[in-house]
This record gives sequence, C-alpha cells and structure tokens, in this order.
Amino acid sequence: MFDKILIANRGEIAIRVAKTARAMGVRTVAVYSDADAGAAHVAACDEAVHIGGSAPAESYLRGERIIQAALDTGAQAIHPGYGFLSENPGFVDAVVAAGLVFIGPSADAIRAMGLKDAAKVLMEKAGVPVVPGYHGSNQDAEHLAGAADAIGYPVLIKAVAGGGGKGMRLVEAPARFAEALESARSEAQNAFGNADVLVEKYIEKPRHIEVQVFGDGTHAVHLFERDCSLQRRHQKVIEEAPAPGMTAEVREAMGRAAVRAAEAIGYRGAGTIEFIVDGSRGLRTDGFWFMEMNTRLQVEHPVTEAITGVDLVEWQLRVAAGESLPLRQQDLTITGHAFESRLYAEDVPAGFLPATGTLAYLAFPIECRADSGVRTGDAISPFYDPMIAKIITHGPTRDVALTRMRAALAGTQVAGTVTNLGFLSALCAHQGFTAGDVDTGLIGRDLEQLTATLAAGAADVALAALAVLGLLDRRDWATGFALWSPLERSVLLEHAGEESVVRVICDGPDRRCVLVADGSVEALYQGGRWLLDGQVAPAVRVTGDLVTVFAGAGLAFHVIDPLARAAGATGDGNLIEAPMPGMVKAVFAVAGQTVQAGDRLAVLEAMKMEHALLAARDGVVAEVLVTAGTQVEAGAALVRLEATEEAAG
Repeated sequence: MFDKILIANRGEIAIRVAKTARAMGVRTVAVYSDADAGAAHVAACDEAVHIGGSAPAESYLRGERIIQAALDTGAQAIHPGYGFLSENPGFVDAVVAAGLVFIGPSADAIRAMGLKDAAKVLMEKAGVPVVPGYHGSNQDAEHLAGAADAIGYPVLIKAVAGGGGKGMRLVEAPARFAEALESARSEAQNAFGNADVLVEKYIEKPRHIEVQVFGDGTHAVHLFERDCSLQRRHQKVIEEAPAPGMTAEVREAMGRAAVRAAEAIGYRGAGTIEFIVDGSRGLRTDGFWFMEMNTRLQVEHPVTEAITGVDLVEWQLRVAAGESLPLRQQDLTITGHAFESRLYAEDVPAGFLPATGTLAYLAFPIECRADSGVRTGDAISPFYDPMIAKIITHGPTRDVALTRMRAALAGTQVAGTVTNLGFLSALCAHQGFTAGDVDTGLIGRDLEQLTATLAAGAADVALAALAVLGLLDRRDWATGFALWSPLERSVLLEHAGEESVVRVICDGPDRRCVLVADGSVEALYQGGRWLLDGQVAPAVRVTGDLVTVFAGAGLAFHVIDPLARAAGATGDGNLIEAPMPGMVKAVFAVAGQTVQAGDRLAVLEAMKMEHALLAARDGVVAEVLVTAGTQVEAGAALVRLEATEEAAG
C-alpha cells in the first residue's frame, strides 16, 4: 500500500478521498488554486501545494504542476477524483512516465472509451447493445442532417468527447437541426477541445440507469445499478440505488453487459457503464442500450456504497497498489435503498442559474451523510461548479430511504446564497417520483409545479422582520426607538416577487407585536426561545440584505432599501447585463441591428456552463459594450438597446 498520495482535485471529492486514505493510514497531499487557498479540502489533507491561479486552466488542469507537486512531496500515486484531469489519457501517460501510479484506469482504457462514437463500435463488437444512430467520422453538416432524417426525429446531437450534458442538444424537427448542431459544436469545442458530434435516436420515455463496475485489469465485477433519471439540462439532480422496478432478470442482463464492456478494454479501477433505458413498457432485457462509459469514480458513488457496504475509494487504492479485487461477484449483495440529492447554489426561478455568495451558515442533520467541500464562511466561487453538498440517505426500503431524504432536506440549513433546496424537496414529494415512476422527462413536464416558490406565512414574514431589525436580541430590544415616539419600527421585505411592509411594536424585552399584511403575529420569549403565535420560531440568519428563515426548505427574504430603489429608478431599463461573473463567449449583436424579444445577443460562459443572454423586447441595438473573450463581473453592461419613445418621453 502507498505511504502518501496526492489528490489532484478540490471540493467534496478531495475531502472524500482524504477521509478514506486517512482511515487506511495513507498520508495525503492537497493541491490548491489562488481561490482555494483557505478551502476545506486543503485543511482535510496532511500537506498542501499551491499550483496556480483561480481559473482551472491555470491550476487544476495544469498536469505538469500537479505531477511536480507529487514528486516534490514524495507522493507515490495521484488520485484524480472526478472532473478536471480524471479522464485525460495524456495526463495518465505523464504520471506513469514520472514514475508515479495513477489511481484509475490505464490511458489506453480511457482513450478507448473517451470518444462516444468509437466506444459504441467497440461495445457492439463486445456484444453490448447500443442505441441506433450515426457514429461516423463524416462531420459535414449536410451529412449529419441526412443521418438525422434516416434515424427519424426526435434525435440527440451529442459531443463525441462529451459528458455532463455539455455539447448535447435535443432536436425535435428538421428545421431546428442546423441551429442545434452549431450550438452543440461550439459548446463541445469549448468544453473538450473537440467539436465532433454523433447523432442518436431519442428514446421517447427514457430512463438513465448506470452500472457501477470495478476491474483489476483482467477481471471485473459489477456493484449493481443506480437510477439517474431525474435530470435537468441533462445533468443529474437526484440519484438512487437500486433502480425502481428493477427485476433480477434485467439486473443480471445489465450487469453482465457492463462487465463485458469493462473486460473488453482491460479496465482497472472504478468505472460506470451508462445505459439509456426505454421505460415506456417497464424494464426489459431487450430495452436497454449502451450510452457511454465514465472511466472514473462518479459523483453519485455514495448510493452504491450505501447499499453494498463497499468503500469504493478504498478499492481504488488497493487495486492501484497491485492488489486483486477485494470481493468476487457472488460476494456482493444489495442491502436496502439509498438516495443522493445534489445541493447547488443556484437560482431556480431564474432557470437554475448558478449563483455565487458567501455561506453565512451551513449545517446538515446528523441523520444523513453529507459530502461537502464548503463550510460556514466559505465562498461559492464563480470559477468552479456551484455544488454545495451531496446529501445521502439509506433505509431498509425505498419508502424509508425517501422519507429520510425528505427529513434531511428539511433539516438542512443554508444561508448566504440562493439554493435548489426547495426544488429538491418538491422533487422528493412529487407523486410520480414517490411511486418510482421516473424518466428523464419528469422534471421538464412538471417544471412549473416543481419550481413554485414556497409561500411565506405571516409568522415567517414576522420572523424575518424581527431578525433584520435586530429585535430577537432581548438585551437591545429598545435600540432604534425614541422616548418621544411609539416603540415601533418598520422594514420593507421581498419574497418570491411579493413585497411586504412589516411593522414591529415592542411591548418590552419579551414581547413583540408584528403587523403584517394578513394581520398581526404575537412574538413572545418564553422558556429560552421565541414563540410566534404560540409556535416555536425556526432558526433564522441575516446576511447583508438577505434574510433566511429555516422553515421547510428555507425561505429567502430580501430587504429593500426604498432610498436605493428611488436612486435606481432613473435607469432606462434597456441594458442587457451579466447575471453572474464569467467570460463573454460570443457576441451576436451589432450596433444598429434590429432585434426581437428572445433573440440571442451574447453568450456568457460561467460555472462550467454557457448561458444565452436574450433581448427582453423588440428594439434596435444602440451599443455593444463588450467583445468575445472579455471577463466580466455580475451586473456588467454588455449590450444597450435604444430607448423606446415611451421611455424617452
């Protein structure tokens, strides 16, 4: 076994690897960028080495710096985590050439599965079923359009070097193919340095079921399946194991196909064989097809660990150190059911727009497993994925595990940034998901229902007002009041687009009367806690002008400054601004151009995704204020439209 390993990653996966290594007596070395100098993963390791600037291209993607850090610290092996360089065969070759061990598959295995088109040909030869489609080398736009016509719409355009939904577009009619192809190619080139695509038949009621495999270079086993069908923007939201409705016959067939796929390339380490499954008539042995192989540990690996009792990172280290597979196929069994929910900093009502911010408070219930790379006080950086944590629950049955997940989400407290916590809670309460009737279109069909903002009750509004006015502190209860006026203060709050003027009347250190739109709420301090109309007040946090009441999945209130609003009311409202920090990937607008509402004016790349910025109304472009390649801050003006007659007059 190794004495010391370097973890070539950041965030929760770096902490996850370090935890297992420590339990095995293996010392760890962290690497970090400028933005991560004080990050949690740095503190989780025994040593840490600075490798460059905040942007991944300046640090976590600099393989030569990472290898030098391993050599300088005496590490014998490098664990890549997932993302960044984890599936880069050139990096693997360089690690081996430096006399180090790469904790993962060989460069040849990664290359074999790195291009989706070549991988599908290889899988067909190995007897693994593949989705009908065009996987050839002719990338001419007309040829690809003809292939789509032959396959039959709807079709999926997918980057051959893709992953995470990048470079993927659903096309439902021939008229949309050219535009979708251009967009997919652009995103693929930017994300993977390869603009080539393949075209596949789109399965009408698809389920995404993947099989965890593990190999030692010669033999492989599978550790059963995970259902990852709950997706938005082709990215997973909630995963579970085992898959709902799975039969022993189908599990055996999928597992056997996955093992064949792994052994066909002499796979070593942890990997995932992803299948697209036709869920329209239940799970069948002839209703699943190979999609791709992820030649690394997956984000959702904790649900497999929960149902098998296997530490997959421990297996990775043991096999990389030269040991054989720890268990045979017949030794592996399923116990119970598990779920994983991905908690992100993102603005769900704004279309799941990634968000930044400083975590004023972060806490998870002790009853769940929470894999997180951030702590209270940490910042969500615009340079990296905005995941806050993975929340995992396990139970003897699916119902029990899901009930525990609902409780875990309800008990999770995040303040300082907007999150998808309410969205996750709504998904876990969704009738179809609760019944196990899942497919990749579920979120899209019920998006309005799932993204509806939880209404704030009078007590929630009252608590937010008391908190922001500092009136939960009994010692300073009279602060801000004058002897010659009533003991009354007010504040303007906004929640889910609704504004409330809240007045608070103090009757002493232990009693407040809060006047809200729906009436009044009595706040009493008794038994060491505040009661609102007789009910115990939930926890609350104030971060600048954001107040978070930890009721349900959390309620966010913004404090409105009437003076600031009045000062800003003179703007012409014609600016298209950057919704977050990022790089301007492309600019389509030209001064003097006539545009219609919904036209793409620019594309902003931020947090590993592209965001199209659209014209909010019909008009004429007055000025283009940026060029492609410009790094901008949130709120930066990008394009200005000419003022309308109404605005001018």
